[in-house]
Amino acid sequence: MKTLSIITLLCFMSKITIAQLPKVSAGTIKRFENFESKFVTARNVDVWLPEGYSNEKKYPVLYMHDGQMLFDSGVTWNHQAWDIDDVMNGLILENVIKETIVVGIWNGGITRHQDYFPQKPYESLTQPEKDTVTANLQRAGRTTEIFKPGSDQYLKFIVTELKPFIDKKFSTYTDRSNTFVAGSSMGGLISMYAICEYPKIFGGAACLSTHWPGIWSLENNPVPDAFLKYLKTHLPNPKTHKIYFDCGDQTLDALYPGIQKKVDVIMKVKGYTDKNWMTKYFPGKDHSERAWHERAYIPLTFLLKK
Repeated sequence: MKTLSIITLLCFMSKITIAQLPKVSAGTIKRFENFESKFVTARNVDVWLPEGYSNEKKYPVLYMHDGQMLFDSGVTWNHQAWDIDDVMNGLILENVIKETIVVGIWNGGITRHQDYFPQKPYESLTQPEKDTVTANLQRAGRTTEIFKPGSDQYLKFIVTELKPFIDKKFSTYTDRSNTFVAGSSMGGLISMYAICEYPKIFGGAACLSTHWPGIWSLENNPVPDAFLKYLKTHLPNPKTHKIYFDCGDQTLDALYPGIQKKVDVIMKVKGYTDKNWMTKYFPGKDHSERAWHERAYIPLTFLLKK
């Protein structure tokens, strides 16, 4: 049996789960299949409504990437999930966080990397540096063509198409202080990019195991420096925003701590304190939904605390 390429596997993952609605332990899931967009490929959107959801009151909204990995390990490709419904419901029952709607945006499978890779930092690279990125992603099986991020389009989809739909369909608070974004790995990167590009829309971001390398090696890699330079000039006002970062040090997370420490320095320089910023390190933890599930309560409490 031939080994599947990453691209083939991503497509396969998307197909085998597309008809299965995740089971949740609390609250309810509303699915919007093949949500059409002018900016990105159509994809499913799974909306989790907390227990006792009512149109008589309004709710904050948390937008999360890689939506097919959030709720039910029984329908995911690796049999792992964030089980975000469990975590959210537990914190709500303990009266720790506000009752919040979670919008799980499925990734585009084959388009995931280009959708999530921050575009403006990439465009600041020289052509030889861009060629290095393309070569690395081709070797890793993430693309067969010249790599070109489409994250500006992906964020336009969320901000100008999906958010207005969610705000119309459900009883939401629509302001920045009640609108959040979160994800892990490449989803952590795009969450960082979202709050920097749309500081009037998102009041908080949770970036778990942020994939600062952008590619799959630190050697001869120009990407982290491009991200650091971008943060120096694009971080939103700490008086009106909250940002969470974290990482482990095993498997793919082993690439992150050194870069994250440089990010932490920038956060301090830009005026972030423990009131509006948190970075956590988890020695011994790997790059997996299981690990993110274990610590999801930390960023959720930080962003959504009553």
